[in-house]
Amino acid sequence: MAVFTGAVQSPAWTSRIEFVPRFPLTLVRWFAALWLGAGLPVWALAQTQETPKPSTPPPATIPYAPDKQITSLQTTERQDLQRAIQEAANDRAALVKNLESFLKKYPESSQRPQIYRALVESSLQLRDFPRALDYSERLVSLNPQDISNTVLTIQLLNRYGDVPGYRRAVFYCSRVMEAIDHTPQSEKSPRLSTEEWEMSKKKDRSALLLTRGELYQKLSDTENAQKDFAASYALIPNATAAERLGALAELKNDLNTAIQQYARAFALTEGANGAPSRGDLRRKVGNVWRLAHGSEDGLGDYLLRAYDETMAANGAAKPARNSTAKEPYDFILRKVSDGRPVPLSDAKGKVIVLSFWATWCGPCREQEPVFEKVAARYSNKADVLFYALNCDDDESLVGPFLAQERPKTPVLFADGLDRLLRVDSFPTTVILDRTGKMAFRQDGFDPEGFEKSLAEAIDRTAATTEGSPSAVRKP
Repeated sequence: MAVFTGAVQSPAWTSRIEFVPRFPLTLVRWFAALWLGAGLPVWALAQTQETPKPSTPPPATIPYAPDKQITSLQTTERQDLQRAIQEAANDRAALVKNLESFLKKYPESSQRPQIYRALVESSLQLRDFPRALDYSERLVSLNPQDISNTVLTIQLLNRYGDVPGYRRAVFYCSRVMEAIDHTPQSEKSPRLSTEEWEMSKKKDRSALLLTRGELYQKLSDTENAQKDFAASYALIPNATAAERLGALAELKNDLNTAIQQYARAFALTEGANGAPSRGDLRRKVGNVWRLAHGSEDGLGDYLLRAYDETMAANGAAKPARNSTAKEPYDFILRKVSDGRPVPLSDAKGKVIVLSFWATWCGPCREQEPVFEKVAARYSNKADVLFYALNCDDDESLVGPFLAQERPKTPVLFADGLDRLLRVDSFPTTVILDRTGKMAFRQDGFDPEGFEKSLAEAIDRTAATTEGSPSAVRKP
């Protein structure tokens, strides 16, 4: 049977926490983006042995680790647990019901951590967030060292909690930051330099400070909220912290500080994954500027100067790749091997099959051989193209990874196409028809049906003549 927990392994401390605008996607970002909805600040901290699943998981089993001497009572408990799982099959609602019934019968079961985790994951899939929060907090109580679950609990409390829940989330944030500070360098991934390791820890701490500041704000503790937003920005300048600082300054009628912070946010934002949009920031800074100066005269020059100063201070003057692209054919991607440009406009009139993946994603590794097998089937079809699009934020990890894995499919950097298509979980497979419209999408990897559903979708899309309507199909 398939094990309920997935197979992703994140490199130790490789930006395991993420905040807006865009830091690397890991375990809890996967949970948050897929289950908590778009627009939520998403960041993650995944321990080396913690493993996110593809978005369509296989039937569940819970590994059972009995003692060396199994009593008849333990044997009965084990049988009851397996029966609860098997009877649920692929029905997540039934699995939740069966596992809760099991816990009523065996409230002190040694398998509670695995059962709680299964209940959290199933509840997230069912979008039953109060139940997911309940069991994630039970996991925190059982195992405070389970950092990935603690981060998920913070996410859920931040969005669905009440005032006591916000206070607990503040405590959890502080505890995770302490864990970051005391993580020994022996846990550093060999792929990371010492400088990269320290930077990833700064990103993690900055993200947690940002989230804790939001929690303090919900608790009406503006003084601590301001301290955390300022500390987050000082570690890693980011649009969300600057926008929050601008809003707090505006509330205090400190118009000059509000203008400065809104302008910084305006310069830094990418407007993706929950970051403040440039349009909203333009309205905010315009409103405060008019209050301070009576009109918007001089605002344009100020914003340009603030942009140049912010980018120079952050060493981030280059804009996001393909930032103005509105459709797939506008994108110019890069070959991972040599950086040569690959304009997708050259593929007009052809079917394009895309696999979005990341180096840390276990299900991506499982899917790649199947994806290559399907690609080989169409190798004599000049009008069907296959690309594996890497979405790692740290591009330096990709070359060594490919040297080891040696994939057969052409590998390109996603270069923002993942943002356009709203890829929030890995792997994600997309087929673009002959007009560049999405004809098929599958989030996650189903080892039982992926090959068949992908091949059928390619055949269906290839048979569609240019200009014909093409509806998005999902397996």
